[in-house]
Amino acid sequence: MYFYEVINLVNLKKFVVVCGHYGCGKTNFSINLANYLINKGNQVTLIDFDIINPYFRSSAYIDLLKEKGIKLISPIYANSNLDLPAVPPEIYSVFLNKNEYAIFDVGGDAAGTMLLSRFSQEIINTNSYDMLYIINKYRKETSNSESAVKILKEIESASKLNATAIVNNSNLQSSTTSKDIMKSEIYANEISKQTNLPVIMTIALDNISAELKSKAKNIFEIYMYVKPPWF
Repeated sequence: MYFYEVINLVNLKKFVVVCGHYGCGKTNFSINLANYLINKGNQVTLIDFDIINPYFRSSAYIDLLKEKGIKLISPIYANSNLDLPAVPPEIYSVFLNKNEYAIFDVGGDAAGTMLLSRFSQEIINTNSYDMLYIINKYRKETSNSESAVKILKEIESASKLNATAIVNNSNLQSSTTSKDIMKSEIYANEISKQTNLPVIMTIALDNISAELKSKAKNIFEIYMYVKPPWF
């Protein structure tokens, strides 16, 4: 896995906030990023900050994460019938350990980002955070650059944090083709121009990443760990 290095990840900050609209692929990206970083010999903690969507959240993959050596911190009531915005005290430990990466998998849109605002000042005070905005051209709510930019502004306002980069995760899940990804480049570039944020990588599933090696920039190969419950 990970045939192609993403130069931008060399300078990735220790605190990584992964945000975006529902269904854009935040959780799958977060798990793949955590796996990538731990394979490079880093310590990694993945923080599940998604208290909105019960189907796609990091806490559901605790066994997988444990197997890979990735520490998970999740809401106290995760995977129960009570989803309240309560986080365990150990969340504060990530701000003390400067030798590890902390990846925050945040809930979709402004409502799902409210919990993060409780820790925004701690994140800002580290002087070492990246907030990656995940975009997906093939989701109805973010199918054009204008709607994607609007949602980003809402997320930034709710979280009290500013995005630092864009990750193009335009996909149609397992039916995605290399052509689908190439068609999304214009869309990603439009969002980049409107927000003045760089597109640091384009995501491709492992079965089509080789086709894109000579066609797209900064391909980040991922595996589909997170699948819809009906698969």
